Amino acid sequence: MNETPSVLSSRREFIKTTGRLAAASALAGVALPRVHAAGSDLIQVALVGCGGRGTGAAGQALSTTSGPMKLIAMVDVFDSRLSSSYDNLKQAHGDKVDVPAERKFIGFDGYQKAMDCLKPGDVVILTTPPAFRWVHFTYAIQKNLNVFMEKPVTVDGPTSVKMFKLGEESVKKNLKVGVGLMCRHCHARRELHDRIKDGQIGDILLLRAYRMHGPAAFFCSEPKPDGITELMYQVQRFHSFLWASGGCFSDFYIHNIDECCWMKDAWPVKAQASGGRHYRQSPEGVAYIDQNLDTYSVEYTFADGAKLFFEGRCINGCVSDHSSHAQGSKGMAIISAAGHWPSHASLFKGQRRTKSDQIWAFGAEPASLDPYQLEWNELIDAIRNDKPYNEVKRGVEASLVTSMGRMAAHTGQEITYDDMLACKHEFGPEVDKLRLDGPSPLLAKADGKYPVPMPGITKTHEY
Repeated sequence: MNETPSVLSSRREFIKTTGRLAAASALAGVALPRVHAAGSDLIQVALVGCGGRGTGAAGQALSTTSGPMKLIAMVDVFDSRLSSSYDNLKQAHGDKVDVPAERKFIGFDGYQKAMDCLKPGDVVILTTPPAFRWVHFTYAIQKNLNVFMEKPVTVDGPTSVKMFKLGEESVKKNLKVGVGLMCRHCHARRELHDRIKDGQIGDILLLRAYRMHGPAAFFCSEPKPDGITELMYQVQRFHSFLWASGGCFSDFYIHNIDECCWMKDAWPVKAQASGGRHYRQSPEGVAYIDQNLDTYSVEYTFADGAKLFFEGRCINGCVSDHSSHAQGSKGMAIISAAGHWPSHASLFKGQRRTKSDQIWAFGAEPASLDPYQLEWNELIDAIRNDKPYNEVKRGVEASLVTSMGRMAAHTGQEITYDDMLACKHEFGPEVDKLRLDGPSPLLAKADGKYPVPMPGITKTHEY
């Protein structure tokens, strides 16, 4: 990024290295052996987090064609989720899935056991809720493992500081690390980016992004039922709880925000925002207890004064829109038009999105250009051929900028990039010490509800 705000002074002031970070630092100078540099070598894979995205990522890893791949270990905190993931992957990939009972692990410490099954240069997939990302990444660095991690990679300032440092350690060790911002691997968007940089729509003055649809995934949650602990309920329904995921804002909206910043080749320097909680009960009249707002409206400002407006909404019965756009001094661009893929990337003269004004369109995007698969193809190619490949810094920056807009809405304050990085509110402190039967970082009030954002009242913390 050409206009990334300086974070060096903030890092010096706020990096407080934990024991795990120190251990990773001690190994920083150890060179990673060039295992797998020959394309025929077997790469073994461990899956940490067996939900839908983890299962999908493992399937994409096993679908690469540059050499043999094998899934040999899996871990989750829910046995039923691990079993379902294993069954689906085994059915789809047969002998490429070799995970006997002794390499299936349940529990918060299972990530260590799964990674211990790998050898240096193998790959671990980190697809748990993002609160655990820095914990798992620390151990992967110690084990000299290449990594694929899902977005977002951080949810607050303190974890962003940790992940920036860990990213630097992984670069020193020549580890290959992919981050699941798959839109960056989309061929249509890459060509669109090149054309924008060539000046085909002039200077970018405004970007607009929308993700508006009904409640998705675990956006909203009813009170905890009997038979499950508070911690396990929150991990199970992680989109509902800010400590686990950054809420719907961080998990749902990061792609639109990231692809717009990519087209601008800059990160915003500040954000102001608003949001609201409207229909906070189920159709049956049961009150929801999650921490999300139903609507978000964010104005991001870049260093040159250009703006990015983002609109998010999770309400049934309203107009749906899942798209991103760039407005230039000479024309406009569609970055994405109906979801993440295919992108429908195209350019127009002037500011009207009409066929007569269209000056370029990428055209059809066949299955072979699926960016979810392309990001894996590129990561495995880098591993096999020892190419520089590390997306951690960019992944942390995208996660931090997303959190910046969320915090602006939740506090009612203007939040700068450096404000977000320096914020001391760590949502899930000591997540590395959680136990299956232990307490959660977030406790319900006497009425069974959880603290929610109160803009203008809670100004330095989001809840």
